[in-house]
This record gives sequence, C-alpha cells and structure tokens, in this order.
Amino acid sequence: MKTKAVRLYGKNDLRLEEFELPQIKEDEILAKVVCDSICMSSYKASHEADIHKRVPRDIAQNPVIIGHEFAGEIVEVGAKWKEKFTPGAKFSIQPALNYEKGPVGVLSAPGYSYRYIGGDATYVVIPNEVMEQGCLLNYTGKGFYPGALSEPLSCVIGAMHANYHITPGSYVHQMEIAEGGCMAILAGVGPMGLAAINYAIHRKDRKPRLIVVTDIDQSRLDRAASLYSPEEAAKNGIELKYVNTGAMADPTAELKALTGGKGYNDVFVFAPVVPVVEQADAILAFDGCLNFFAGPAKTDFKAPFNFYNVHYAYTHVVGTSGGNTADMIEALEMMSAGLDPAGLVTHVGGLNAVIDTTLNLPNIPGGKKLIYTHIEMPLTPIVNFGKLGEKNPVYAELDKICARHKGLWNTEAEEYLLAHAAQLA
Repeated sequence: MKTKAVRLYGKNDLRLEEFELPQIKEDEILAKVVCDSICMSSYKASHEADIHKRVPRDIAQNPVIIGHEFAGEIVEVGAKWKEKFTPGAKFSIQPALNYEKGPVGVLSAPGYSYRYIGGDATYVVIPNEVMEQGCLLNYTGKGFYPGALSEPLSCVIGAMHANYHITPGSYVHQMEIAEGGCMAILAGVGPMGLAAINYAIHRKDRKPRLIVVTDIDQSRLDRAASLYSPEEAAKNGIELKYVNTGAMADPTAELKALTGGKGYNDVFVFAPVVPVVEQADAILAFDGCLNFFAGPAKTDFKAPFNFYNVHYAYTHVVGTSGGNTADMIEALEMMSAGLDPAGLVTHVGGLNAVIDTTLNLPNIPGGKKLIYTHIEMPLTPIVNFGKLGEKNPVYAELDKICARHKGLWNTEAEEYLLAHAAQLA
C-alpha cells in the first residue's frame, strides 16, 4: 500500500512524499492515520535532526516519519495480534516505548525513530514493539481528535502523579499532588497549561482546594477563563483564579497572599523562563513541590533555587517529560467518558500544512495545530472560518458548527470536514 507522509532527512529538511509501505509481517499492524496534533517536540526534532536523542543517526539515508500525537483506524492485523486487535477499531499510540531494541535504543518512539510509523502520514505500519510494550491503545470515544490529544493530556496527568510530599521524620514519599492543597500553574494558558487546568478541575480521585493560573497576556487568560471557568471549577469543589502577574507590583507576595500567606503545595512551571522558575521557588509552601514541566531548548538552562528552604522547609523539585502508558490510558478513559480536550485546538489543517507548521511552530500563535492527514487544507485558525466562509461554503458551515460549541473544534466539525474537504480547493 502507498502512503503519503512527511519525513525527516536532516536539520530543517522535511519532505512530503508518497512511497510504498512494506507488506506487514505477522507481528505487525497496518493502520490508517486520521489526525495528528503537531507538538513542539516535533519542532525540536526537526531542528536538531540526527543529534536529537530519539532520532536515528542515518536519517539522510533512512528518513523517519514525524508526528507522535495521532489517532486513526486499524486496517489489517498480523496473525500474532488477531486475538487482541480488530480491523476498523479506533486507536491511539503511546509513543514513548522505552524499548531497548528500537532504532535508537530506550528512547525509540513513533514520530521520531521509525521509517514506517509516525502521525504525519496517511497509512503506517505499526511495529511489533508497540504492541509488545502495550502502547497500541483502543479509543472508544467520539471522533478522532480526542484520541490524538490523549498524548499531550497524558503528559500533564503524569506530571501531577509525579509530584510528591513527605511527612517530617519519615523517609516515605507520598506521591501525587496534595489533597485539598493549593496549586499554582505558572505561565499556564498555553496548550499544555490548558490541558493541566482541564484535568485538574475534572479528575475525581484527588483535588486541590485552590488553583491559581498565571500569565502576562490578559487575552490568553481571558480565553482560558472562558474555556475552563471558575464557576465550572466551583462545581467540582475547587476555587480557580486567573491572575495576570504582569500587572502586579510584587507578584510573589501577591500570589502567596492568595493562599493566606502559606504558599503553594504544588507549583507547575509551564515556560522555561528563569524568572518564572525563580517565582515558582519563591511561592512554595512548607514541603512544596515544584514541577518543572516545560522542556528547555538549551542544554545549559539553569535557574537559582533556594537551598535554605530545601534544608529547612523541605521544598523540592521534580521534572517530567511525557506521560507513561497508564497516564495515556487514564486520558483515553476520561475522554471516552466525556472529557473534551477541544480547548487546546486553535488551528486545523491538512497534510500539506505540516512542513511549514512544524518548522515555524514557535512563531504561530495560539494552541494546538490539528492536522487531518487525508485532506489538503492550509493551516487555518478556527476564528478565521467565518471570514473564509464568505467565499467558501465549507468554511461557512464549519464556522456555524464551531459557534454551536463555544467557538471550539468538535466532533461534529471533524465529521463535516472529513466529508467535505474536497470542496476546499
């Protein structure tokens, strides 16, 4: 079967090509990709290329398919997996395999390391190690884009599970955010911050009593508040505040004041910016846990940390990079039960838009860029559908559909787009 895919050959060298997939082996699965969400990690991989830890060194001769946040349908199942997987079933993939025999060892991942599997493709061959590691996951919810966004949601799920607290005099770490505690999400209204807010206010098993979300862009804060409102959080027993620290005379003092002066049990840093890290450290409560979520591009990134408080106030820091398979299963289960990650998505496009979008991702404002791999469509902000609809009825209808869903992408819009994309040309 032929596939069309975006492949990485070297630094900033991405190519959209059509080529033949090999016949699947008895331990492999052929699958149709429906959509992929472009991640900043793909930007980093495309710029670093063969020096990236997940990318093989021989990509100039054996290019890899990019994209690791994807969902689709199983087409054909090799004999080894026929008892577990069925053609026509919807799937998502946990890309972090931790598989020691992969193309680049323990860091091998679809979307970085493989010639025949990645999210920015029409069809892919899922290798045996994905199934062996339990990383091919069933998705039973509506539509496809929630399955694609389960990977980024799993990253924030993993971050919250990775936080820990202690009891003085005991050496046992109590994993998880503090029940009934105070949480701060700093620089938290980008795509991943929105995912963290969505998860934190809707999970059932553990809740903070206060969540404070900060940024210095009021328009972004206002959008976040319209998506995940304080009123919605209150229904789940959580006080949610959106705060513009750029408008504060003394952000540290004013943020701590929101906790009654005690500080925050759990602080998540969503931007690799030194002043944000310093602020996070300064607002920690006794036994406060700072989670450095944002992945810096610079290998020598450093920020001061108050070690007096480490010694006497038991403050500590953790870092997470991605979620594990259990986190992704949790994400899929929550979305199958109705959790909608649509608030992350601000742009929609076709496979033809992948290269420019990936290479220029930091310069494109907004949230997640969602790609439907079987269509041609320029990367288009959802807010522009109405204007474009003056000349094209498909955009006009998409605008109407999204307007019925608070201006957000949704499964109805997805279904309409996939049925009428040919009329966009």
